[in-house]
Amino acid sequence: MSDRRLFESIEGIAGTGKTTVAPLLAEARQAVLVPTVPPNFQSLRRELDHTSNPDARMCLFLSALFTATDQIVRYLDAGIPVVVESYFARCLTTHRAFGARLGIALPSDLPEPVTYQLTCAPHERLRRLAQRDRAMTKWDILAEQSAQSLAEATDTWTTHHIDTTATNPAEVVRTILSLNTSEAEHADHQPLGADPDVLSTVRTRTE
Repeated sequence: MSDRRLFESIEGIAGTGKTTVAPLLAEARQAVLVPTVPPNFQSLRRELDHTSNPDARMCLFLSALFTATDQIVRYLDAGIPVVVESYFARCLTTHRAFGARLGIALPSDLPEPVTYQLTCAPHERLRRLAQRDRAMTKWDILAEQSAQSLAEATDTWTTHHIDTTATNPAEVVRTILSLNTSEAEHADHQPLGADPDVLSTVRTRTE
C-alpha cells in the first residue's frame, strides 16, 4: 500500500477516544471517513441492542463491515485515503467475548489498515463513559465486563499504541501524523486472524 492508498483504523475499547479521533484524523489526512456500520444498518443494530443472541449480532456487524469494505476498496483504488473507526478483528474478538460460536473465515484479499490502538487509564476512561449522554445497552455492559481481555486481544493485531489519558484529541491526531507512514505500513504486525486466539474464532470449523 503506497502513501496515496493509505488506509488507517482507529481501535480501542469504549472511552479511549475512537469516535472523536477518527473524524479528526480523516480531516487531517484529507481522507474519507467510512463508517464500518453504514447508515442503512443502524436501525437493525438498534433492534439487536435489545436482543440476546451474539451470533445474530456478529452476523449483522460482519455484513455491515463487508458492505463498508466494498466502499473502502473503491476509494483506495481511486487513490483516496480512508480512515475507519474499528475493523474486522475488533468485531470478531468482541463477539467471541460476548459468546458468539460461529466460525468465520475472512477472505484473504481484504484491505488491511495501519492500526492505532487508543488506550486510556481506567479512571479516566470510566470518567469519560460517565459523561456520555446515552444509556448503556446490554452489549455495552458485556463489553465493560470483558474490557481488559478485549484490550489484550487487540494488542495482538495493533500496529501502534497511543495513550490518550492526558492528551486531548488534537494531540492524539498530531501523534499519529508524526509517525512515519512507511514505517507504519511495514511494521511487524499480524494480519487479521493471525493471533492463535483470533484464529480460533475466524477459522472455519470443519467438525
